[in-house]
Amino acid sequence: MTTRLDLAADPIELTAALVDVPSVSGNEAALADAVEAALREQAPHLEVLRNGDTVLARTNLGRASRIIFAGHLDTVPIVDNVPHRRTGSGDDLVLHGCGTVDMKSGDAVMLHLAATVTEPAYDLTFVFYDCEEIEAVRNGLGRIERELPEWLAADLAIVCEPSGAVIEAGCQGTIRIEVRTRGKRAHTARAWMGSNAIHAASEVLNRLTGYEPRVLEIDGCTYREGLQAVKVGGGVAGNVVPDECVVTINHRFAPDRTPEQAEAHLRELFAGFEVVVVDVSPGALPGLHAPEAKQLLAASGADPVGKLGWTDVARFAALGMPAVNFGPGDPSLSHTPEEHVPAVKITHCADVLRRFVTG
Repeated sequence: MTTRLDLAADPIELTAALVDVPSVSGNEAALADAVEAALREQAPHLEVLRNGDTVLARTNLGRASRIIFAGHLDTVPIVDNVPHRRTGSGDDLVLHGCGTVDMKSGDAVMLHLAATVTEPAYDLTFVFYDCEEIEAVRNGLGRIERELPEWLAADLAIVCEPSGAVIEAGCQGTIRIEVRTRGKRAHTARAWMGSNAIHAASEVLNRLTGYEPRVLEIDGCTYREGLQAVKVGGGVAGNVVPDECVVTINHRFAPDRTPEQAEAHLRELFAGFEVVVVDVSPGALPGLHAPEAKQLLAASGADPVGKLGWTDVARFAALGMPAVNFGPGDPSLSHTPEEHVPAVKITHCADVLRRFVTG
């Protein structure tokens, strides 16, 4: 039986209703069914389309600009935190449960806007997508980009990921590399006949220890880079001198660098070693000079900050539009059993976005 969602309800109550429908990655069908049914009830002001377990809706009012709102429906695995529970009351009300932060509170704000703002100042597109929390190849937003690219054409994208109800502009890029050292096998009783690849990796770690990451400002937003060893592997047996060691390193780079520039930087840093790129995703510049972004900032009444991490805003930036994160919840609580969101943060985000889209 499909859960019925009341999109006209307070976004706080809508958050609770969404949390109570389990939607772990790959199992979003029940929630997607409920979202689709609720959006179709809003006709005629919304065009609604279903693609797999992604649900899309948009206005077609002929406005001069279009804004995309994007939010994923899936969550990480549940840890005895569904259905939701509540603590406090009034201004101290807090919702607890899987997805309250990442990111069903953001989805609730989006759904409420889709249903209740029928004459926006901009045309609006809403994308509720599946499989964001798992491997990128399954990401529903990527699938829409490939199969329905016309649905992702806009002048500004707002990804309602948790941001503490602060506008986080752009995002960092991320690149993961493997640095290999080579040696020669020998019996550890005759170690002088070999060459220890793990010992040789000490120079790689020394360079990491001495590295000073950049801190820079772009469009008034501060981005702090990072370079960290995240895994070390080597050796084949307890009595064999290792002939190979692999240090896996993650670099978070500011959006003023392209992936190619980030790779070149790492190859220079680890010159003399074998470097293999494992994966890379570009960052996204803030783009806060765009007229629509300026209007959003004015509606928020607060200064933006740089996103310290990678999010799907980078997908929109690659399509040529500015993109920001703006949603309720503390992102440091994402993916934890302690996920919770203050109700006032949900209300604040809904109020800001309503001011923005109504002009």
